[in-house]
Amino acid sequence: MEQAGEIVDSSVAFTTAPAVAAAHELKSPLALLRQLSLQLQQEDLSPTQRRLTERMVLTAERALRTTTDLTKSARLDDAMFDLEPINPEQVCRDIVHELGPLFEAHNRQLKVQSRRHPLLLVGNRDLLRRILANFSDNALHYTEPGTAVHFQISALKQSGRVRIGVRDFGPAVSSDVWRQLQSRLQSAPQPIHARPQSSGLGLYLASQFAAAMNGTIGVTRHRDGATFYVDLHASSQIQLL
Repeated sequence: MEQAGEIVDSSVAFTTAPAVAAAHELKSPLALLRQLSLQLQQEDLSPTQRRLTERMVLTAERALRTTTDLTKSARLDDAMFDLEPINPEQVCRDIVHELGPLFEAHNRQLKVQSRRHPLLLVGNRDLLRRILANFSDNALHYTEPGTAVHFQISALKQSGRVRIGVRDFGPAVSSDVWRQLQSRLQSAPQPIHARPQSSGLGLYLASQFAAAMNGTIGVTRHRDGATFYVDLHASSQIQLL
């Protein structure tokens, strides 16, 4: 059985100033950790040690992405984000190129389900990339080793929108938990108790980025996992080959 639910977007009640200040403070030590890990990789390491240092680098990069997203979210009200026709499949492939090594380090894969006829949407490429990277980071922890997380792109013809989903194969989450998440996420980051490693902050930021593009995020529950998605307005521009 599958159930879908929109995660409501709203004005920010979450106090961002202290969080943004903390993000700025964290950037330097995280960057240093990444640099030291890269230096360690130049040493004569055993295969096990090399795998550990690679994971240290990738984990530091993930944390740096979160701090960057947090500082960017604080400027959403002050900044103007250009909206343009975007091929979401290309954005997904860019993320696969960026995050593929992180998934491989955890014995998982990140893939894109190709479409015969590409879809175009209206959005901001950078904000869309940040949303999908957040979904991918969360999915990484809840897909079984040796399996794959999939980007799925579909047209919602009745609403005139395009949906980009990130399908994982993780623990099922009860309807009550999803309802609580949907109602509370509009005001503050919320943890997902059945998925303790999921970034409630990441979902909160994704909802703010989607709202800046006149879009919404949501989730479809499956028996064997979930699909987190973002819905954005479809573009009427013809895709040029």
